[in-house]
Amino acid sequence: MSKVIAITGGARGIGYATARALKAKGGTVVVGDIDEAAAKEAGERLGVAALTVDVTSRESFAAFLDRAEESAGRLDVLVNNAGIMPIGPVTGESDADARRCLDINVHGVMLGTKLALDRMLPRGRGHVINIASLAGVLPTPGLALYNASKAAVVAFTEAARLEVQDRGVHVSAVLPSFTNTELIAGTRSPKGMRNCEPEDIADAVVALIGRPRPQAVVPKALAAQTRLGALFPDRLKQAIGRRYGLDTIFLDYDEQARKSYDARIRTSG
Repeated sequence: MSKVIAITGGARGIGYATARALKAKGGTVVVGDIDEAAAKEAGERLGVAALTVDVTSRESFAAFLDRAEESAGRLDVLVNNAGIMPIGPVTGESDADARRCLDINVHGVMLGTKLALDRMLPRGRGHVINIASLAGVLPTPGLALYNASKAAVVAFTEAARLEVQDRGVHVSAVLPSFTNTELIAGTRSPKGMRNCEPEDIADAVVALIGRPRPQAVVPKALAAQTRLGALFPDRLKQAIGRRYGLDTIFLDYDEQARKSYDARIRTSG
């Protein structure tokens, strides 16, 4: 894979795993993260360029892409991965948390997509991959803010894809299920389900770059189930949610186990 790939939120979790997988495939990878120390450490471990980026700032994001191209060459792929996940009762979500979540998860993705398309469309080639979530199509109690942000990412990505699909540029969304990263700290897994690993999401990104498609659900088995479930009556959907414990997972959680993550997402991306 002789491509230049920039990844936001690349210091941890899915972003880090994706950077490692793409480098292993021969890609030239540049990771960006708002946490300068974590980005530097990740870059050193991976042996790739690592830069600081605030995805909510046009100036910072544009500078990140400029520096990525200066160090690695013309950008072929941007993976908009940076995101945060506040959880808890909708009445407990502060206005500050709501603004920050939407700034990072939605406006950050929109901004990155626009800046990347500005570079890719004149060249007639390129690929933007936005890390969304199954939460964007499966509303869940205790996850209203995150649900809203990822639903926006799913819709934005599809609309942007349709707009540029005949101009040589691809835009795709990845919709992971529960994944073992800091985002789910202090929560339980759905009953009878195995969480994904960051490497599973990384594999989906690698596959999308090799064979562009509009959307990838991880794990694949949930794609058909999700589409079918959307047709169920509301009462049945709620019963299924209770069966898997989805009605309480993000309301009844270990606040202490989540304390470190909650503190970090209020100060960094």
